[in-house]
Amino acid sequence: MRMAPGEGTRRAALRWLEYLDVADIPRVRSLFTHHPDYSDLTPVQYADGLAWLVSRGLITPGGRSLIKVNPSEQHDRDAALHIAQVRWTPDVEAARRETGIAGERAIVQLLERSGAARTVHVAAISDAYGYDVHAELRDGAVGHIEVKATTDPTRLVVHLTRPEYEVMRRDPDWLLTAVLVGSDGCALNVVTVCRDWLSTAAPKDRDRHAHWESARFSIPEHAVVPGILGTGGRTLVPEAIAPFMSVWGLPQTRPALPV
Repeated sequence: MRMAPGEGTRRAALRWLEYLDVADIPRVRSLFTHHPDYSDLTPVQYADGLAWLVSRGLITPGGRSLIKVNPSEQHDRDAALHIAQVRWTPDVEAARRETGIAGERAIVQLLERSGAARTVHVAAISDAYGYDVHAELRDGAVGHIEVKATTDPTRLVVHLTRPEYEVMRRDPDWLLTAVLVGSDGCALNVVTVCRDWLSTAAPKDRDRHAHWESARFSIPEHAVVPGILGTGGRTLVPEAIAPFMSVWGLPQTRPALPV
């Protein structure tokens, strides 16, 4: 269970919610850093407050606040300070969809930069494929890429549907990439998740009359490799092109793992 933030972090988060209504993240950060009225909190607390809001899905990839706070209303301030779970609202759903689309587009752009002969954003056509991006390299290699995008740098958690899982089982070209999306909508980190680990971690059907429809995976650092790798370790997007950050518990240097 994720621990609740400290009082300083919560106060910082409230200020972010107030000011992101009227300015972008760099301007608000500059205000908090340089204006004496906000020096009661440290830069670290402001950074932690923003990270907490991002992890809760309360800030869009574009840096827009999803909660309206009236600083003169104590009720609004209390509600924002004590929020622990994100309510499923149209705004939250739109923000998550925006993050997902940003991640898929980032993967398409990385493939094109890597010299792919053909890329198709199939998720923009239909959800029936069981993956989001079709890629063909000039040497004939093919990748059917399922993209999971997040704005949370603290941990890597993805949800896999049963249809996506079944496509993975029967399609040797299927692979899962995870993308950390920044406030500008660009990819900050891209990794490939090990298929063998997914197969081992997936739930097991215990009754022929019932089976799971969706599963939540908390992915450990030993189950990912930087870049985008296809079947047999074929490189679709090399490490040199794929962005890498020390997030999700990853080490400072790029880990290596046969996928």
